[in-house]
Amino acid sequence: MLKMSFDVTAKKLFGVHYERLIRTLFLELVVFWGLHISGFQVEIAPFILYLMAGAFSGGVMWQALSSDGNRANLENLFMLPFEGRTLVFSYVAALGAYTLLTQTAGLLAVVWAVSEWSWAEILGSVLCALAAIVIVSCLYPLRLGRVDAYAFYVRPASRRRTVKVHRRYSVRRYLSRYLMAHKNYLVNTAVMWGAACVLPALLGQMEARFVLPIGFAILSLNTPICILLSCDPALERAMRFLPGQQKAFCVPYCLFIFLCNLAADLIFLCSWQIQIGGIIPLHALTAAVFALLSAAGSVLLEWYCPIRGWNIESDLWHHPRKYVVPAVMLLLAGLVSMV
Repeated sequence: MLKMSFDVTAKKLFGVHYERLIRTLFLELVVFWGLHISGFQVEIAPFILYLMAGAFSGGVMWQALSSDGNRANLENLFMLPFEGRTLVFSYVAALGAYTLLTQTAGLLAVVWAVSEWSWAEILGSVLCALAAIVIVSCLYPLRLGRVDAYAFYVRPASRRRTVKVHRRYSVRRYLSRYLMAHKNYLVNTAVMWGAACVLPALLGQMEARFVLPIGFAILSLNTPICILLSCDPALERAMRFLPGQQKAFCVPYCLFIFLCNLAADLIFLCSWQIQIGGIIPLHALTAAVFALLSAAGSVLLEWYCPIRGWNIESDLWHHPRKYVVPAVMLLLAGLVSMV
């Protein structure tokens, strides 16, 4: 029973023959070797390494446990006779292996490649990641006040509350409902706002005209709100099937992302003015332009290059495509700084 329940979840995450895991590990090895031979070096304190490994692994594990994509697997397992501890252990072990081998390993491959570490520090970072996975697995069921296998089951969003029926469709209403049903998206936005408050302290040694565009580019990395079509295949199919939906959906969606980006940029400017000073109206105009361009780029990617073939929402959050728009914005920031 232990092996069977582990395989059900693991094969969904890694592929029937674990081909996705093999491909991911190979790519991580390529990234590590490519960065290692480049000669680029960064000094990172061991405490920061351990903190990164633990915080990142804990966050990914919580996302994996909260994923609606695992609901069908659990429903199938609940239909079979099972022993509570066995099911919980196998389910958590499969998600923990996914977190460590496909997500945390990618982060550690980059960090280890650009810095020098002893074997003790490498082992310490792995242990911190494992500890975070175990801690999150113990804390997650307690949010419902339960400790049995059913505490890991995520109810469909449509069953969580009664939704009022409206005669006219509204993209704004859909977006607000979706965010209310997925609170972790709001948490991620709040984290970006917190980063906007901290960035001036980290970048304040540089001249404003050089570093402010870079800050705007960094703050465009709000992944959850930029993947709403990819994470809802049914909505994407409806948008492509119904006539006139490219404009009807994409324009309000672009405006929504623009307002989210602009809010983070304005918080960044206010924090800069409080800590350092020297903000002028041109900087606010630059923030608006960067927020609009990054929003337009995110919507175009969602419409023309949606992410498909994912298993759980964490795959979307950490998909390499999320770096495309921020990378373009960073290049644009470099051009703006020179001008």
